[in-house]
Amino acid sequence: MKPINVLVTAASRRVPLVNAFRAAQARWGGGQVIVTDVNALSPAVYAGHRAYRVPLTSDAGYLDEVLAICEAERIGMLIPTIDDELPIFSAAVPRFAERGVRVVVSPEVTTTLCNDKYETCRVLRERGVSAVESFLPEDLPADIELPLFIKPRSGRGGVGAVTVRTPRELAFFRDYVEAPIVQRYLDGPEFTIDVLCDFAGRPLSIVPRERVVVRAGVIDRGRTVNDAALIDLARACVSALRFAGPLNIQCRVHEGRPTVFEINPRFSGGIPLTIEAGADFPAMLLQLHAGRRVAPSIGRFRDQLWMTNYEASVFLDASRVRLEPLGADAQAERGVA
Repeated sequence: MKPINVLVTAASRRVPLVNAFRAAQARWGGGQVIVTDVNALSPAVYAGHRAYRVPLTSDAGYLDEVLAICEAERIGMLIPTIDDELPIFSAAVPRFAERGVRVVVSPEVTTTLCNDKYETCRVLRERGVSAVESFLPEDLPADIELPLFIKPRSGRGGVGAVTVRTPRELAFFRDYVEAPIVQRYLDGPEFTIDVLCDFAGRPLSIVPRERVVVRAGVIDRGRTVNDAALIDLARACVSALRFAGPLNIQCRVHEGRPTVFEINPRFSGGIPLTIEAGADFPAMLLQLHAGRRVAPSIGRFRDQLWMTNYEASVFLDASRVRLEPLGADAQAERGVA
């Protein structure tokens, strides 16, 4: 395989993901991992071969900056990592393809739908997939049974999500949480199902993980679980919606039945456990990009592998706290038009 340079956007704390791509490159043809971020103190900035400061995703010049980096670094594959930017990159896939860059992202209709947690569950239920019953505040039945779960209609990391157990709490949090949805409360063990699809939407790998301890919305301790019902739920999701590349399905096993409460069409925070269990998503993506056939390996991973996380630090001399600019002068030095 020829070397493939990879760009990981909004790298932030995703040091394990950057390292996983570097390790995959070392085994499959080489290349470099370039990262972007808005903050020079983000730890993943120092895990890539090089890093660039970019504006916020909401900035009108965001895509232009990323395209310039792709040209300067001869990027072959781009990995978006945060929910906000997924529909933006989905819509821009042809623009990047013209420059020889494959954006690993699901179609725009899917990324837009999955950013709306109410619509995600509504559409899944409509298409026969086990998903939690969800309501908009104005449609909430007067006699609905408590407890319930309230969270922002769009959001990530568990921010603003709360269980309500009394009518008083319900009245307060339906006004307090910005643009909320209300879901039936699912009482049972929580799972993330990591899935990798090829670029035609065919599932290649499905790895369920139990989220035993969660901190700030990200798995802190967990284990892989080779469970047929969870794998079948993932198959149902990828049949109901069109995906490409990585996605993670959030669900609980409630009354013996796994039930989806949201889907994120991107790498999960717990992806290091899936990779360590033998489902090397970065390596599969590099092979797919190179035109190699990757055979499905669903259910083939190390079962009951535990992960327990701890904090790690990056120590920097002040002279190293910087991100490479990509203004007009830098572009001229690199020969970028």
